[in-house]
Amino acid sequence: MLDVRDLRFTYAGAKQPALHGLSFGVERGEILGLLGPSGAGKSTTQNILIGLLKGYSGQVHVLGRNLAAWGSDYYERIGVAFELPTHFRKLTALENLNYFRALYRRPAHSAREVLAWVGLGDAAEQRVEAFSKGMQNRLSLARALLHGPELLFLDEPTSGLDPVNARIIKELIQAQRQAGTTVLLTTHNMALAEELCDRVAFLVDGAIQLLDEPRALKLRYGSASVQVEYGHNGNARRESFPLAGLGSNEQFLALLRSSPLQTIHSQEASLDDIFVQVTGRRLE
Repeated sequence: MLDVRDLRFTYAGAKQPALHGLSFGVERGEILGLLGPSGAGKSTTQNILIGLLKGYSGQVHVLGRNLAAWGSDYYERIGVAFELPTHFRKLTALENLNYFRALYRRPAHSAREVLAWVGLGDAAEQRVEAFSKGMQNRLSLARALLHGPELLFLDEPTSGLDPVNARIIKELIQAQRQAGTTVLLTTHNMALAEELCDRVAFLVDGAIQLLDEPRALKLRYGSASVQVEYGHNGNARRESFPLAGLGSNEQFLALLRSSPLQTIHSQEASLDDIFVQVTGRRLE
C-alpha cells in the first residue's frame, strides 16, 4: 500500500534537513505507527505522503503508483485526520459532514452513520463551535472515514479524549483494519501504539532508528525474568527469578508454597523504556 525509499526533505531556510533518508513500507490491512517526540519529523512525513509538501527527494509509491503521478483522484482513496481539528465552526456536525461528503465521486457512508461510529450521534445537530477538542477530534475521524478510504493517515487520534471515548476510537480503528483498511498512525503515545500497531518505527531527528513489531521489541529489550511480590510478616517483599528453568527453580517453588503471593509479572520492557534505550531520548 505504501512504499517509501530514501525520503529526504529540507524546509526553506532551514540549516538541517527535516528528514534524513526514511525508508519503510506498509502492507495492506496493517497499522504502522510512526513514534517520536515533537520535532522528530512525524508530521513532515505525513504531510509529504498526503500531498501537502512538495520538493522532497526519494521515491514514494502509494497504492502502486508514484505519489507524484497522483492527481485529485488520490483523495478519493485516502482519508486524513489531523491532530488539530479543522471544521466549519458555525455549521453543525451533520452539515460539516454532508458538505465534505458531496465532494467525493465514490459512494460514501451517510453522515449520521459515521457520526454514530465515533459516538457523536446525539450531537449531530449541534454547531461545532460548541464542541470540545475531543469532540472535534472525533468529528475529524468521522470525516476521514466518510468515503471508505483504503489508506488512513491518523495524527494523534485519541488526543483530548477521555478514557471512554478513547476506547471507542481505538475500537473503531481496529475495526477499520479488520475490514482491510491500511493505517499510518503518527503519535508520541506509546501505550496507544502498543495497543493498536502491528509494527512501530522510532523516529528521531528525521531518521528511523528502529522498526519492528511491539511484541518483538519487548522480548528483545526486556529482561527474561519474573518479579514476584508476596507478603512476609505483614510486609510486602519482592524477588526476581530468571525465566529459564523457572518451573524447576527450587527457591521460586518454595516461595509459591510458603508465602501468600500478591502479584507476579514478567519483566518485558515497555515501548517507552525501549525508545529511551535505543534513542537516548524521551517522548515529550
